[in-house]
Amino acid sequence: MIIGVPKEIKDKENRVAITPAGVTAFTKNGHQVFVQKAAGIGSGIADQEYSDVGAIVLEEPAEIYEEADMIIKVKEPLPSEYSFIKEGQIVFTYFHFASSHELTQAMLDRKCISIAYETVETDDGDLPLLAPMSEVAGKTAGNLVAHYLSLPRGGRGVLLGGVPGVKPAKVVVVGGGTVGTNAAKVASGMGASVVIFDINLKRLKYLDDIMPKNVVTLASNPFSIEEELKNADALIGAVLIPGAPAPKVVTEEMVKKMPKRSVILDVAIDQGGCIETSRVTSLSEPTYVLHDVLHYCVPNIPGAFPRTSTFALTNATMSYALEIANKGYKKAIISNPAIAKGLNTIDGRVTYKPVADAFGYPYSSIEELN
Repeated sequence: MIIGVPKEIKDKENRVAITPAGVTAFTKNGHQVFVQKAAGIGSGIADQEYSDVGAIVLEEPAEIYEEADMIIKVKEPLPSEYSFIKEGQIVFTYFHFASSHELTQAMLDRKCISIAYETVETDDGDLPLLAPMSEVAGKTAGNLVAHYLSLPRGGRGVLLGGVPGVKPAKVVVVGGGTVGTNAAKVASGMGASVVIFDINLKRLKYLDDIMPKNVVTLASNPFSIEEELKNADALIGAVLIPGAPAPKVVTEEMVKKMPKRSVILDVAIDQGGCIETSRVTSLSEPTYVLHDVLHYCVPNIPGAFPRTSTFALTNATMSYALEIANKGYKKAIISNPAIAKGLNTIDGRVTYKPVADAFGYPYSSIEELN
């Protein structure tokens, strides 16, 4: 199989979908890899490093797409890339379809095979290709809260950990999954007073056992969230329903009751956001103010730390990409249920139910395709 790796073009997205180790794995299995020129520069990987292990470096993205049977990316294709995608071509990347009707329709129109990192799911409910970037995003969120609470950055001028005689900042984390857990770890490690919400009582029991004493766990419900936000310095939104739009668990009225110049980070924004006042921002223009509250809603937070993120992501994705290449996507889907759950579109049909439900498309099961 011919594998194509284009350079990412999303705003300040410097991750790349393959490392030299990944190229080596493909070539040892008899596959050919084409990498776009400068695709790895932002992650500290020079073109020569790819060439040295057998990749062919091409100048233009159109060349990559034209040659490849499977495209491996980090972020979803952008409108300028839609026309490059061929019918029957495998595209393996983060799609987050439920947050974009335009993207979903474009992939249906192109009749490509969309396999989404974020919906590859193992039998135990683990999301192995989402987890590493969720960990990076969560840890980053904890640091971003400290950064944006400073007065010059638009915040309340509150030091996250406080000092003796002065209370630390209060950080509310909604969602106790990978993002929320890592955000709480970092914020509490810097001395903040942290409240973490989740609907899963078993998860809350686990978090209560592992977190330090400055982290309080609470069962998630609208009344309790609103009460805690009234005196919160920062809110981190970390709610996830795999492949589906994030539920709006924090309403606009709740945001209006937050202290002036408090900070919101909606890490769920790549699935539409879990806070009603959130709208997509970018690494170039990351924040806006609404109701006197600073909002940070960047959908590719790990792109700010591309070296770490690239290696963490490819550590997780490569075994799946290699399986697809070695077996072909049809056999890979049949033999590996996790990859089957990653299949979102094929031949103009939606094969992931939460995406079909989000936009009213007919749903086609895997069984119907055989």
